[in-house]
Amino acid sequence: MASTSQFLASLARLSISSAPRPAASSIPRFLAPSVTTQIRCASGGTAQMQARQREKEKLKRKRRQQRFKEYKYAVPTGKGEQFSLCDAMRYLRAAEVGRPPSSVTYEVALKVRTIKNGPVIRNRIRFPYPVKNDTRIGVICAEGSNAMHDARTGGAVAFGEQSMFDLIKANANNLPFNRLICHTDSVSALNKAGLGRVLGPKGLMPSLKTNTITKSVKTMMHEMVGAETYREKIGVIRIPIGNIQFSPKQLSENVKTFIDSIKADIARMEDRVDKDIIEVVLTSTNGPGFTLNGGFLPTDEKVDPAHLATAM
Repeated sequence: MASTSQFLASLARLSISSAPRPAASSIPRFLAPSVTTQIRCASGGTAQMQARQREKEKLKRKRRQQRFKEYKYAVPTGKGEQFSLCDAMRYLRAAEVGRPPSSVTYEVALKVRTIKNGPVIRNRIRFPYPVKNDTRIGVICAEGSNAMHDARTGGAVAFGEQSMFDLIKANANNLPFNRLICHTDSVSALNKAGLGRVLGPKGLMPSLKTNTITKSVKTMMHEMVGAETYREKIGVIRIPIGNIQFSPKQLSENVKTFIDSIKADIARMEDRVDKDIIEVVLTSTNGPGFTLNGGFLPTDEKVDPAHLATAM
């Protein structure tokens, strides 16, 4: 009787114990329940919304390309105030009060929209009213040639071929000239003389790029006296435009001549690169910069342009 009760108790324990779950691998595939996943897709929106999104992406790409291809300095200062020429001169003269007039000059900076690593504007200009009158020219030309005669009559401070080479080597740190040109017949002799280490750092080495190698010494000297060299750098072209004692008319003529020269340079390069003048800034040696609006007369009727040419 006891064995029978023990047998029934063991059966009861087995019936109430949890049955082990079958492993996933032991369930046949055709008996496993199918699981479906729902994939949500973003709504494409209306055609107008898609068009606006495409325009935004296109504008972002364009700005990104411009940021890397164009110089960031060649950007207008924005909606800042612009000034007429006389107003800018008035404020700049006030900033230079107390300084020697001979040591103060006006300077123009032209901001140009241009690509990086592209061809740059580089030239020389002769102003109607020269800024500097201390040009001393040296000429490398064959001894006894017509070019040497033109250099002598044109007022060159030094001229010749071998004599010029000896002069440069002997006075490398105290040259009597600040501009140097070379006749085409003397180019080979100049290259053999090996003066690049002396003249190069001073910016005096004659070359075709700087337009200082010529067939006509007389014409070159006439163009060089009172002329200024300018070069585009990081999208900006800077050049001294006049003395602080220049009248508004004199300064206006120089600014107009300079802008016309830059426009002619841009026209000659339009087949290679697109350039545009986007801002003209007038400044002085110690004064701030003023963006010009193209006007001439002052806004204050009490100010006469003639007053801006008197001594400070």
